[in-house]
Amino acid sequence: MSGVGPPEFDAAFRERLIELFRWRRDVRRFRTDPLAAGLLDALIDAACLAPSVGFSQPWRFVTVDGPARRDAVRASFTACNEAALGGYKGERAELYAKLKLEGLTDAPVQLAVFCDEGTDAGHGLGSRTMPEMLRYSVVAAVQTLWLTARAHGVGVGWVSILDPDAVTRALEVPDGWRLVAYLCIGYPVEALPEPELQRAGWQAPDPEARRVWTR
Repeated sequence: MSGVGPPEFDAAFRERLIELFRWRRDVRRFRTDPLAAGLLDALIDAACLAPSVGFSQPWRFVTVDGPARRDAVRASFTACNEAALGGYKGERAELYAKLKLEGLTDAPVQLAVFCDEGTDAGHGLGSRTMPEMLRYSVVAAVQTLWLTARAHGVGVGWVSILDPDAVTRALEVPDGWRLVAYLCIGYPVEALPEPELQRAGWQAPDPEARRVWTR
């Protein structure tokens, strides 16, 4: 709106914002009760506020409700998870086998998020030299949805142990759409103040992740 300046965010808001970031967790254990009416639409509306290269808005959302399609996704997870387990040995394999890595059974909402790599929106601005920016834009939308969901007390789990081609075929989406994220969404059974994989002993915080290199 012309003549309207940006809002001012005070210190209390900024502290709450960091608290929201800290409590954003990958959820695998969901209650089965449905989301509040209209909430999924609100989350997707928020996701569409994410930045995108060239204002291309390449995200495409598919709600997966059909039992046969959900079964196909679960079958893909099972096959990929077994293959992943085979890549570990000894104690690491034993720990991997105990991890809860998806919420496909209980989450009331399953949302596949695709990148429309053939979109004309944006006219190629910013993505001719770095075409992967289209998918990065979709990731930004996923993160925006995720944080908004947490603010509503809703959990999100990103299931990446999947064959993207198998999922794409099962969902019968248009040509040129590439799977970026498969999300389980619902109210969490419990709220965890730290990442579940950290609590399970899979990975501690990596000090190198915070390191800033100067050149």
